[in-house]
Amino acid sequence: MTKSRVQAPASLQHALIIVPTYDERDNLPRLIPQVLAQDDRLEILVVDDGSPDGTGALADQIASREPRVHVLHRSGKLGLGTAYIAGFRWGLERSYDVLFEMDADFSHDPAHLPQFLEAVEEYDVVLGSRYLHGRVTVVNWPIGRLLLSYFANRYAGWVTGLPVADATSGFKCFRREVLAAIPLDRVESSGYAFQIEMSLRAWQRGFKLGEIPIMFVDRTEGESKMSKKIIREAVWRVWRLRYLALLNRL
Repeated sequence: MTKSRVQAPASLQHALIIVPTYDERDNLPRLIPQVLAQDDRLEILVVDDGSPDGTGALADQIASREPRVHVLHRSGKLGLGTAYIAGFRWGLERSYDVLFEMDADFSHDPAHLPQFLEAVEEYDVVLGSRYLHGRVTVVNWPIGRLLLSYFANRYAGWVTGLPVADATSGFKCFRREVLAAIPLDRVESSGYAFQIEMSLRAWQRGFKLGEIPIMFVDRTEGESKMSKKIIREAVWRVWRLRYLALLNRL
């Protein structure tokens, strides 16, 4: 494993929150002001996959009034992983110091963003964990889904060796140097497996992973994007990731 620890800059200047959207018209106008209120250094990139409900057009309207909001339109529902990859590329081209992944549905509380900004001064990748130190901080999930998520994380850690409590967390922050070091065109996964793969690729390159505790609240508006296909992918994909890691091909 090559050690690639990033030296923290004297001052973090610009941070980009990447928010993929598909039919999030009800959530987006409430989310954006709450995110921007957390810190003046934060900007938002909405990556919209051609939402039929007009989320993309609404995002354009907001961006026309707020210079800290940007919009990237895609032609259709192309998947969470590719949305983040597109957002990473956009942000790297514009020299943001750190780049975040964040859901649009308020399952990720914007109030945690200052904690991420503090932690990323010490770590290269910061994950918002629902299972840190043996505590479960998930609100209003059915017990079946909670157990599935919890044991999926234990399973992913066992297979890959990732030293984190919540490998499938979708609320996370990367230093730009981490994303610049990862060959984004070789990232294969989406959904839960995408989160595991990105953290594993960073860790395999010697970057330092850290976790902060978050309160995760299931969405109250819109429909969940979770599917059996996403879960099945995560189950078998971790073995491929382990194989690639052993061959040093991540």
